[in-house]
Amino acid sequence: MKSLIIKKVSLKDIADLQKISRKTFFETYAVGNTEEDMLRYLNQEFTSEKLIAELNDPNSEFYFAILEGEIIGYLKVNFGQSQTDIKDDKSLEIQRIYVLKEFQGKKIGESLYQKAIEIANQKKLDYLWLGVWEENPNAIQFYEKIGFKAFDKHTFKLGEDIQTDIMMKQDLT
Repeated sequence: MKSLIIKKVSLKDIADLQKISRKTFFETYAVGNTEEDMLRYLNQEFTSEKLIAELNDPNSEFYFAILEGEIIGYLKVNFGQSQTDIKDDKSLEIQRIYVLKEFQGKKIGESLYQKAIEIANQKKLDYLWLGVWEENPNAIQFYEKIGFKAFDKHTFKLGEDIQTDIMMKQDLT
């Protein structure tokens, strides 16, 4: 495989961020959800305005995975008060780590995960955490393989459907 580039996303990349966000989310969740719920979620959560606000948050960062000039995945991390659940100053949340279906199984997700580790180490944080849909066994298996352990659950609303995410954690100390 040609060399993968992990590049920090900036405001000038907003159209590309919106495109990869919508596409990877749809690929990941369309099978287990209604079209109406999917469209509602995509149209609420991945607007340019919302993504710009997230990019402007000093406690959130996005990174593209780029292969041969094509954006094939992305990572979003949060720290401090921008984390969605745990607001621990010693943790980093991996809020989104998505790879286009055709590139899954090619270590792209692991490269994005390594970027999250690098950021957490630079900030001298103690652990990473994330939420993963309980009906996404491939993602759960991926996270377990790289050392995450389940520690709790939380709810996630997709359209009108209330779903359960497994919260997973990995100590870095």
